[in-house]
Amino acid sequence: MARVIFHIDINAFFASCEENRHPELKGKPVAIGSLSRRSVISTANYKAREYGVHSAMPVYEALRKCPDLELVESDYAYYRSCSRAFFHYLYKYTRAIEPASIDECFMDVTDIIMKYPRPLDLAFQIQQGVYQETGLHVSIGVAPTKFLAKMASDMRKPHGITVLRKAELAQKLWPLPIESMVGIGKRSVPKLQKIGIYTIGDFASPENENKILRILGPSSFSLIQKAQGKSSDRLSYSTTHKSVSISETFENDLYAMDEVLSQARHLTFALSQKMKKENYMGKMISLTMRDIHFHNIVRSQTFREYTNNANIMYEAIRNLIDQNFEEDLGYRHLAIHMGSLKDAKEIIVQPTMFEQPKETTDMILSQLNRQIEGIHLIKASDLLKEPKDA
Repeated sequence: MARVIFHIDINAFFASCEENRHPELKGKPVAIGSLSRRSVISTANYKAREYGVHSAMPVYEALRKCPDLELVESDYAYYRSCSRAFFHYLYKYTRAIEPASIDECFMDVTDIIMKYPRPLDLAFQIQQGVYQETGLHVSIGVAPTKFLAKMASDMRKPHGITVLRKAELAQKLWPLPIESMVGIGKRSVPKLQKIGIYTIGDFASPENENKILRILGPSSFSLIQKAQGKSSDRLSYSTTHKSVSISETFENDLYAMDEVLSQARHLTFALSQKMKKENYMGKMISLTMRDIHFHNIVRSQTFREYTNNANIMYEAIRNLIDQNFEEDLGYRHLAIHMGSLKDAKEIIVQPTMFEQPKETTDMILSQLNRQIEGIHLIKASDLLKEPKDA
């Protein structure tokens, strides 16, 4: 039987939070951002969007399009508290929840939904329950895979519920413009249109696969699979409350993937060392990327076996970055999180011929030299080596 995945997305999250706190704003065009005219909009409510105001738009342009725009200074501590209330309510149903950002998540409701006379009764109950508990409206996508559920939740906003079955892809999904597909960045759109890819259906067509791979590279194969309805239906979520994490906020925003990968590698190896020191191994690793507009993207991967091996952990993080990096955004904060922890002494490790190589002394020294300024560590054995002739 196909799994049933909900994608639950709070509509215009930051703006909705402010409308809850300031009821006088309801019915007015509202945007969140710095009061400085040189800043950009973080989020706009749906009334403001009717005027053409949207996220990442410069404030001066937003005010030109909508002179009556109510501009509210952001309060991220408050938004995080609203997010916690949202997730707290959802956890009453199941722990099988994979956060996707501060205001959205995936829920595996395959078993739960069987208890309801009509399949959509659960979606309506959750939608109403979130509103009653938090005052926030959500849209819910219902589908057999995570990607399709995410696409479905975007189809009816605000406050909609949409079911997207694999048998309905040709009617509901494939006619949509390629720029509406999750995972396709703004810079990729003109490249695809140049080779005749205008819709998601064009992207999903086997006839266009080689052309797309040549233009976007091997990583686009997973996107093609998603458009064809063949992507994952498995959620990544921690099975215990124990976790360990490490994060860094950067002085300068990161715009190049190489920069993000380099910083992520540094954090991952540091997290691995921390886990080994505390004698932990984990089974689910998560990546949080916070962009310049303070939007958090959270992506996770579950391992088959418990690990604290830096190379294995980084390979998962590298794949998550490769799949979710947006060329048009800058990133100001990265966090690596390992959940579903166990005491390493309780785990029996079964080595295989495919196991990643263990960290060598050279690798560890290289990491320390990068992490600690003003030092250059070498092995004692290197001091004994005779210098080579000039």
